[in-house]
Amino acid sequence: MTVFDTRESRVRSYSRLWPVVFDRAEGSRLHAEDGTSYLDFFAGAGALNYGHNNPVLKQALLDYVSRDGVTHALDMFTVAKRDFLETFERLVLRPRGLDHRVVFPGPGGANAVEAALKLARKVTGRHAVISFTNSFHGMTLGALAVSGNNVKRAASGVPLVHTTPMPYDGYRSGDGVALLEGLLADAGSGLDRPAAVIVETVQGEGGLHTASDGWLQRLSLLCSRFGVLLIVDDVQMGCGRTGPFFSFEDSGVVPDMICLSKSIGGYGLPMALTLVRPELDVWQPGEHNGTFRGVSPSFVTGAEALRTYWSDAALEKSVRAKGERVAAALTEIAAAHPGVEVRGRGLAAGLRIGEPAGRVCAAAFDRGLLVETSGAADDVVKLLPPLTINDHEIDEGLDIVRKSVDAVLTRGE
Repeated sequence: MTVFDTRESRVRSYSRLWPVVFDRAEGSRLHAEDGTSYLDFFAGAGALNYGHNNPVLKQALLDYVSRDGVTHALDMFTVAKRDFLETFERLVLRPRGLDHRVVFPGPGGANAVEAALKLARKVTGRHAVISFTNSFHGMTLGALAVSGNNVKRAASGVPLVHTTPMPYDGYRSGDGVALLEGLLADAGSGLDRPAAVIVETVQGEGGLHTASDGWLQRLSLLCSRFGVLLIVDDVQMGCGRTGPFFSFEDSGVVPDMICLSKSIGGYGLPMALTLVRPELDVWQPGEHNGTFRGVSPSFVTGAEALRTYWSDAALEKSVRAKGERVAAALTEIAAAHPGVEVRGRGLAAGLRIGEPAGRVCAAAFDRGLLVETSGAADDVVKLLPPLTINDHEIDEGLDIVRKSVDAVLTRGE
């Protein structure tokens, strides 16, 4: 028995998938305390887009700490916050024609979602929110209410109300936008006009279902027609995961609110943003707050990540190319195994395998690769490597995926 067994809660999950004690990490690799090296196709569930202990970001952090830079400041003005906001405006917002205000709601993605839902209700005076099948937006009650996973929802212990799920793009061959449009236009439908619609462009935890550009465009037009706010949850798919900085950019959609977290802090440090159009910024001072809504080290590494990777289009082009490389390999694997389906976009990709997906991930771990399952039924093998991964490491990881799928589906390991 270890201290993890005797003292840590049974709620832990990833340590059950990978039952080793990790000690060091750099780039795309984690090292266990016994020296065993693992290639990381998990990347902190998307919090490590720029890799483990990125040397440029690490140096910026060390410099800041060594000069006694402010570590904790709630929402006070600091040099670190100013630098982050100015850099974010210059490299992210302005080039994309966005003028959204930045809310610092707390340290995690669920905080960003909660702030968006709360503000949407305040702005519109309406309480209902439309979400989508297989969605996932966080584990706090408001975020969980707009999530689709029944197991996670049941753990709340209370009714999760004021939300209505609609079919996501391609769900059981239905058209959720057309259905929602019909319900909103019909005075007898019984559906109250919602305050907001919240959507992921790629459902990371929900099984890597992907919304088409056309579907997102129709959803955006529908929201505008009925005066409903459009919230895009880009917590896992933002910061370049699908190629462009925001995952919705290729569609041309401009959300009313955008939720960011995970890799916005650059170094795996906690930070979240809720971006809101200026006219929606109707908060009263202190109306939404939290002790850890201003984590200065995250501002430092987050700003440095933007300067390093988003001053030009190099990373976006690289991710698109790597995404095509991954998709081609996964297509070959799927073709060799009837019933296996390729999912995702960019460097958020995977294989829907069904019940054996968990055994494929275990087989990959035995071969030195960290991958997790995704989907409400844990039926998708999900690949989420750092964006900075090189082609050799991609090929190494894909070879392990191929061997693991073959071992489980062909040889029954």
